[in-house]
Amino acid sequence: MGLPETEVKESKDRVRAALLTAQFEFPARRITVNLAPADLPKESGRYDLPIALGILAASGQIPSAALSHYEFAGELALTGELRPIRGALAMTSSMMSHANNGALLQNAPKRAFILPQMSATEATLVRDAIIYPAKSLLEVCAHLSGHTALTQLAPNEQPQEFSYPVFSDVKAQSMPKRALEISAAC
Repeated sequence: MGLPETEVKESKDRVRAALLTAQFEFPARRITVNLAPADLPKESGRYDLPIALGILAASGQIPSAALSHYEFAGELALTGELRPIRGALAMTSSMMSHANNGALLQNAPKRAFILPQMSATEATLVRDAIIYPAKSLLEVCAHLSGHTALTQLAPNEQPQEFSYPVFSDVKAQSMPKRALEISAAC
């Protein structure tokens, strides 16, 4: 159950290629990445960016102190560009609700999110979330090193209007409609 999906297994190749393409040094020693807890399934390449930043911080190529102010997620292309991830809204919402409910975190500074540019907009729907979109690993590293700051996305203040289908719009399909009526009544 805790075994990583193929995308996660391929992460080591993407991270290595992205670091080398971005002119960083890839350590010549064995690297172990702990994706705990082991009983939760790991899917998608969202761990690429945090893994790459961990390697860079552990090898002294970027300042490690800056990492504690952010949550990171993003899949790396072989070129170091950040690709969109699934679930940016859910991840941001979950992290913000944990931060708001944590009594120990009341005096702690609020952590911001650094996400791929194509995924960052949906995360702005979460109230009070601080979101920084990034296009590449190099942009993130420049931000963390204090060279070139990422621009914070403005919170999405426009309420979303959703149009849901109405049950009366379903024509025929008497058996599925009946099943929905029964399940709604329970």
